[in-house]
Amino acid sequence: MEAIRVGYAFCGSFCTYDRAMAALEQVRARFEDVVPIVSETSAATDTRFGNAHDFLREMERICGRRVVDTIAKAEPIGPQGLLDVLVICPCTGNTLAKLACGITDTAVTMAAKAHLRNGRPLVIAVSTNDALAGSAKNIGALLDKKNVYFVPFRQDDPVRKPTSVVADFGQVTQTIEAALAGKQLQPLLLGPAG
Repeated sequence: MEAIRVGYAFCGSFCTYDRAMAALEQVRARFEDVVPIVSETSAATDTRFGNAHDFLREMERICGRRVVDTIAKAEPIGPQGLLDVLVICPCTGNTLAKLACGITDTAVTMAAKAHLRNGRPLVIAVSTNDALAGSAKNIGALLDKKNVYFVPFRQDDPVRKPTSVVADFGQVTQTIEAALAGKQLQPLLLGPAG
């Protein structure tokens, strides 16, 4: 295991939590220090995909530490230089918009703002139904920002959801490694799953 300090943040794309949790397991197997971070919505919302409390406990079990779940708990990430890399997986369209516009009103956006001020890499694993519509401009803005990297992504259902994309969660660890070297993992736009 490498002694890299990784922040791993969850936003409310609940339908991808199973894949995001599997990616968290892979990240934790590769890096010894992983800090779980969740948006307040993620921390408080039970859905048909699972109970919020159960997700939080599982994150804590995997990482061996308490979840950062408030703005106040996330703020020291910057001033204290607590992370080498921060991953937002999954990252919703709502969080993409906030990051693109500099809005800091959740634990996850505060973690990102605090982390980026140190000139360290932010890795985004996008998961949103409007990536090729309303969120496209925010993805474009973030692709143009220094120290922001994307996990390669693809349309998840081009026929029934033509504007929806989801990151390839199996490439989160490789994207972290590339971002730590200052590189965007390629190809960024993936073909159909299969």
